[in-house]
Amino acid sequence: MMPPEQIKRIVEAVLLAAGEALEIDRLVGLFGAGELPENPRQAVRDALATLDAEAQQRGYEVVRVASGYRLQVRQEFSAWVNRLFEERSPRYSRALLETLALIVYRQPVTRGDIEQVRGVAVSPSIVRTLLERGWIRAVGQRKTPGRPTMYGTTRAFLDYFNLRSLEELPPLGDIKALIEPMLADQEDDADEEREHEDAAPEAADAAAVAEASVETRAPAETGAPAESGVEDQRPMAEVVHLPVPPPLPDADS
Repeated sequence: MMPPEQIKRIVEAVLLAAGEALEIDRLVGLFGAGELPENPRQAVRDALATLDAEAQQRGYEVVRVASGYRLQVRQEFSAWVNRLFEERSPRYSRALLETLALIVYRQPVTRGDIEQVRGVAVSPSIVRTLLERGWIRAVGQRKTPGRPTMYGTTRAFLDYFNLRSLEELPPLGDIKALIEPMLADQEDDADEEREHEDAAPEAADAAAVAEASVETRAPAETGAPAESGVEDQRPMAEVVHLPVPPPLPDADS
């Protein structure tokens, strides 16, 4: 039988290499016969609890989500970690966030249900984006004329937001409070961009100016397809970062 310290180090190495959340049973299954005590699940839980305690003064933490346990960077250090990557964080429209919120809090719902609440048609690109992200899935068809598809959230959605179940969702009013400041930040960014454009030299080449005009024109004006998840005619100031709730404390099921 392995000593607890060795079990802990193996669990830590596996979580670092996995790149995804792992359930207790899957972690237990990585050990051979006789390597764990008589209660293997408890031994793995003890190892996770020790890792979590040791990580309190480190830049990462042990988090339990819907799919199991994982190691992740603490939220307060995300700004520095993001500088490692050239790609910008995903930014989504207000329309997409509203659609996602309705699916989350009223599931299962159809596109018709969402359109009735929002008062506007749901762009197919919004539903496609949410499906591609793996945050929603078709859960059935309503027994009404046309048999519309009903949508609900997935375990991947819960994992992304550090949730174990839908019961841990914050009140809908808190979601709105998270989004509004981000919209204000986006409006400030848009104002800065416009000021920069106004300061450009008036003697710029006419062809370059014409080309820039086409590139910055809205998709509906140029005939180009709209960005995924962004409704036509939506001002860019409404594009926001998807809010991420703070990590939840770990606890045994």
